[in-house]
Amino acid sequence: MTLSKTDYILYRECPKNAWMKIHKPDVYYASELSEFEKHIIETGNDVELVARQLFPSAILIEGRDERARLETLDHISKKDQTIFQPIFMKDGFLAAVDVLKYDPENDGYKIYEIKATNEVDEKVHLYDLAFQVVLLRKCGIKITVINLLHLNKEYVRSGELDIIKLFSIDDVGEKVEDMLAVVSDEMNIALEYLSSEKEPNGPCCCIYKGRSSHCSTFKHNNPHVPEYSVHDLNRIGSSKKKLIELIDGNVFHMHEADGRIVFSEGQQNQIDAHINDSVLIKKDMIAEEFSKLEYPLYFLDYETFPSAVPLFDGYSSYDQVPFQYSLQVLETPDAEPKSFEFIHTESGDPCPVLVKSLRSHIGPKGSVIVWYKPFEKTRNTEMGMRLPECKVFFEEINKRIFDLMEIFSKQYYVHKDFKGSSSIKKVLPVLVPELSYKELLIKEGGTASQAWKKIVDGKYSKEEAKELINALKIYCNLDTYAMYAIFKRLVDIV
Repeated sequence: MTLSKTDYILYRECPKNAWMKIHKPDVYYASELSEFEKHIIETGNDVELVARQLFPSAILIEGRDERARLETLDHISKKDQTIFQPIFMKDGFLAAVDVLKYDPENDGYKIYEIKATNEVDEKVHLYDLAFQVVLLRKCGIKITVINLLHLNKEYVRSGELDIIKLFSIDDVGEKVEDMLAVVSDEMNIALEYLSSEKEPNGPCCCIYKGRSSHCSTFKHNNPHVPEYSVHDLNRIGSSKKKLIELIDGNVFHMHEADGRIVFSEGQQNQIDAHINDSVLIKKDMIAEEFSKLEYPLYFLDYETFPSAVPLFDGYSSYDQVPFQYSLQVLETPDAEPKSFEFIHTESGDPCPVLVKSLRSHIGPKGSVIVWYKPFEKTRNTEMGMRLPECKVFFEEINKRIFDLMEIFSKQYYVHKDFKGSSSIKKVLPVLVPELSYKELLIKEGGTASQAWKKIVDGKYSKEEAKELINALKIYCNLDTYAMYAIFKRLVDIV
């Protein structure tokens, strides 16, 4: 049994999940990675390749085998190289280091861990580095400086990409040194735990976490937990004491939770809707919200790409690049909506042409309806900053924005099938069941984002690109038409 740095970090998140990965990979890998998870992996690889440009004379070690380890030792013995991905193995531990740079002044090595993030995550990044330092010192490597190299959120691209300004290098040596004794002990405990051939008894530690934080093998590790459980209660992951009390009381089913502890109003409404199969509708509150609307109504949705490395001038790392919008315009209460759309599939910044198109369809009056206004309002503000001549236009739009999602997040309408969520993909099947995302080629934003980037990068044939562009239009159009349809259904109800 060899414990890698990756599996050690996984162990820290959920020991039993890490055991499953090693001993029952068929269970661990049974579920496909989500588009979001795939994007994180691809982004990490892309950022590392860019960061390597900071070390132009470095040597790359390829592979994770004994040959790679021996090649690493050979370069180490020369004491004159910067090395990418050197491999170290000892006492059952293995790690590949992102960058190891010889420090002639102190006759040792500076270690760099590259992270595709804007900030230091001490709960993960520092443990990652501590594992490496413990192992390298076991191998007799003198570590003089411990650095975390990550994206600089203050950098704004202007012209050619400035690799030096793109990254920040934080010396985290003092913090990591203070952790080494604890991490060393934990590494030994993890190695012993994961070396056992016998599957650990009982549930995994994710039993005390909300649904969104569950590990990939949660269902296998906790077969007694129903598909819809107390883990799905709204914001229960942020109410750790409540969840612990429920789990320790052997309460997993929603109907068993009623009366056990004091829940928030939203959580109690969710429980009541499930137990009683009832629908809570505050018609007066919905009507009051809708009374604020001014016609024409503009149902607006953007699709964006969050690029870690800024693609265009005026962007920082992870700024969203709006490349598509859909718009439904309802002139009067009794009219049929008029549909407009835009998608940019050429090279270059989509923002100027997207804004030009948008301005031709949104007039100076009328409410702009979105789903989760912080996202659209932030995109509007950003586009106004990048195009100063359009700043007033977007400021006025933001004043006119109405968030349809708030009807559900404020609990003015509660249905058991929402399962505590106010996502449009939970609301739509209940209020407008004839509309669905299920049969679409592109079903969610992560897939849309990745498809667009591959289209503009020329990764598809003309025929494939044409099919995906059409799929992007259909998906984005459904987002806005779904808002319109939900709105009309609510109007009929109240």
